[in-house]
Amino acid sequence: MLCLGRRWLRGRLPFMAEQRATLVNVKVKWVKDRPLDWAVSRERHLRPALHLVHLISSQPRCRAALRDLASCRRQFALPHDNIAAFLRRFPTVFRESADFGGMDGPWFSLSDDALRLRRMELGALADAEQDLVDRLRRLLMLTADRSLPLHAVDHLRWDMGLPSDYHLSFVPRHPDFFELVRRPGDERIWLKLVSWDPRLAVSELRKSASSADGDCLAFPVSFTRGFGLKKKCMAWLREWQTLPYTSPYADASGLDSRTDVSEKRIVGVFHELLHLTIAKKTGRRNVSNLRKPLGLPFKFTKVFERHPGIFYLSQKLAIQTVVLREAYGGSDLLIKHPLQEIREKYLALLMASQQERTKGDLKKEIEVAGHTGCEL
Repeated sequence: MLCLGRRWLRGRLPFMAEQRATLVNVKVKWVKDRPLDWAVSRERHLRPALHLVHLISSQPRCRAALRDLASCRRQFALPHDNIAAFLRRFPTVFRESADFGGMDGPWFSLSDDALRLRRMELGALADAEQDLVDRLRRLLMLTADRSLPLHAVDHLRWDMGLPSDYHLSFVPRHPDFFELVRRPGDERIWLKLVSWDPRLAVSELRKSASSADGDCLAFPVSFTRGFGLKKKCMAWLREWQTLPYTSPYADASGLDSRTDVSEKRIVGVFHELLHLTIAKKTGRRNVSNLRKPLGLPFKFTKVFERHPGIFYLSQKLAIQTVVLREAYGGSDLLIKHPLQEIREKYLALLMASQQERTKGDLKKEIEVAGHTGCEL
């Protein structure tokens, strides 16, 4: 990874910064952060499990035939392997029956604990609707023309806590804020912001800063234990932190993309974007198609490697997940959104199935050992 350092003569505005570039190439080794990796990997089965919970709970009497669940695999991003095997893997969440009302199965319903959590989740969604509306408005306010293709929002939907049918139920309930439109020559549906709200156009970094910080706001930085940063890269980082901060909601078209001030603006955009997610993390590929809407230069995601004290790139689950370091203490979020708290309850229920399976396997081993006269 390369850290690019530049020395600056700056005016009073970021757009007036004059660069006197002294490129410093510094290789920084990526260091594994086990707690943050665990924060990512423990949710391996959470998303497909919740898709199935939502799908089953939407059916009459909260019961669905396996064939119906299998037909929705692609639509709801369900597991690629055998869905029946996935459902049977978590008996604390899903219950199986051979038939239902004289119709052959298998059929799957939800456990009492899963039904209780689903009711809690629906209540939390209703309570958090205004917060989710504001998050979605702020996402659109980050873009150059205050709109995004619906599929781009879909990529961030889960991370932002939006319901799966947000474009059919959530968005139409707020016509003062959102509009679904088509553009000439474009078959895609776009989500457009109807009105700008200056109250929302204040970044999380600005909210947390003191008035004495002025325009040169510094990002919270922390490193993985054992992370070694060479002196020249540390010196560059200290200087970089003192550069003017450009709000991610401001028009940055006048910034030179080859400058460190521009890079600080890009970091600020993703710092804000991650704050819009309820778990302060998202897949790197989820933001890869946001370059044009956010007005970013090519290879903009390189800031994740160049700023490992702000972002952590987890390699778990066969994807790269960008995690906002400041939001975590170890593997736990320091501040939890109510919807994230519900998801963690689901996660505990999923893990309870694994614990029961482990106990069952151990019991079988003990029984086998008893029959054979072997010692464990």
